[in-house]
Amino acid sequence: MERLTSGGDAAATRRAHIVAVIAQPEDLTTPRLRGLAGVADALEVRADLVGDPDPHRLRRHFTGPVTYSLRTPRHGGRSAAGPVERRTRLLRAADHYDVVDLEAVDDLVPELLAGIPARQRRVSWHQPEPAGPERSAVRVADALEASAELRERFAAMATTPALLYLLVPQSGTQYGSASPLLLTGLGRSDVTAFASGPAGTWTRVLAPWLGAPLAFGRAGAPGADGMPSVGQLLTDYGLPALPPLSALFGIAGRAPGRSLSPRLHNAALRELQLPALYLPFQVDTFPRFWHWANGFGALARLPLRGLTVTAPHKQSAVEVADVVGPQALRCGAANVLWLDAGRWRAATTDTAAALHILARAGVDPSGRRAAVIGCGSTGQAVALALLQAGARVTLVNRGHARGREASSRLGAPYVPLSRFSPAGHAVLVHATPLAERQPFPVAAVDPDAAVLEMVYRDPPTALMSATRARGLIGIDGWEVLLVEVSEQFQLLTGHPFPGALPLRSLCFSRVECADVHGLTEPGESPPPQSPMQPTSGEAP
Repeated sequence: MERLTSGGDAAATRRAHIVAVIAQPEDLTTPRLRGLAGVADALEVRADLVGDPDPHRLRRHFTGPVTYSLRTPRHGGRSAAGPVERRTRLLRAADHYDVVDLEAVDDLVPELLAGIPARQRRVSWHQPEPAGPERSAVRVADALEASAELRERFAAMATTPALLYLLVPQSGTQYGSASPLLLTGLGRSDVTAFASGPAGTWTRVLAPWLGAPLAFGRAGAPGADGMPSVGQLLTDYGLPALPPLSALFGIAGRAPGRSLSPRLHNAALRELQLPALYLPFQVDTFPRFWHWANGFGALARLPLRGLTVTAPHKQSAVEVADVVGPQALRCGAANVLWLDAGRWRAATTDTAAALHILARAGVDPSGRRAAVIGCGSTGQAVALALLQAGARVTLVNRGHARGREASSRLGAPYVPLSRFSPAGHAVLVHATPLAERQPFPVAAVDPDAAVLEMVYRDPPTALMSATRARGLIGIDGWEVLLVEVSEQFQLLTGHPFPGALPLRSLCFSRVECADVHGLTEPGESPPPQSPMQPTSGEAP
């Protein structure tokens, strides 16, 4: 196994400037503004979303520089101001704000340039939503071509002198895929570029390491455009510090922004001073992503060294690997991929994690009846672990096709969920994203049974609440998360997860000025929103 070596002297660590974006009225409250002081270096007021607040009030609570942005629909904003009103508001803002955002090309007119000096200008370009389906860059040649086109666009913007420049393409386009490469090629300290949308969150996080001077975070909850909260920038990615970086890891899934894996993995990387970053990759088609990710790593000189993989991509993880572990091969699904001596290996940590957690709770499944509710990749991996431990396993699923397929693959009987009774089972494993209601009646569970749930939520799920109310052994997804992260980290990096890190505290850590982002199960599709999940919001 390849071990990632230390990044060297931490004293050489650079720093990024964090900009807290005011994007909703709640962000203008006194507690929120005071909370941002000492956490963010600067503010940006999205006037198209919150109107024109009193700038003197802002400065009473926040002493750093403040940017005024009146984003138009063409640039992804919501301002309905006509040309005259827009120019009036921008010129008025120049009297009270440190920086005024000017949209290329429409705002670069003599009247505005005369009234807003270069030292106060931020020239920005936000790519409009594509009119039809577009595909992101996959081939190295595509990425290089898109990067060259972005450089040409920046060169046109740079003919207007300004303090800062900002380029934000859509994540589903070739420009979105190539936006980080623009930074590596320019070598300037006044340009920030990243992709918009949830699939572009990783580009926002990575941009400061590639030379961008700023990292933008919502003052409140994360945004629908993929912008993380200020709290996420600090707790999940360790910003504003920019320690040495030579490799990338990440989580590939449908909604990785809701996962706690980046927070836990990055905390471990920092603790061990390993020069790597763990990023959230929102993936629709895994083979396309896989081809692109390896090409990008080569171009950016930041090789991808490993991934944790969530549904529905676990089968694809097996297909792209050079070497597949026996449990993953039996289940036909893997949740971790890592590079080892030039070959990609795939494995599932669900099997070992399930047995480890049960043993820690004093539960021995050998010779006992067990039921696994949910026949997705996670459920099959846990069922396999129980079978190998000597349990008599019954598979339970709502959809008959998947249930029968899992039964055939594992050689265990299948019962439709509509006909399932938990009575008589010593171990019950819940491996679906269902959280709002009990997947089976807890009242019918034997008093000496143990319930293991793979989903993690706060507050606890309906199943776990009912289990504990009855005084049964209830093991929730938080235990699963902590065990699996430790297993996966060692496979990815070659290093044991640092025991000094307080994992539970990290899971529930807070940053006073920011709302905490969401949680999801480590192996399946994200559940519906809970109080700790991101709320839908206006795109900043």
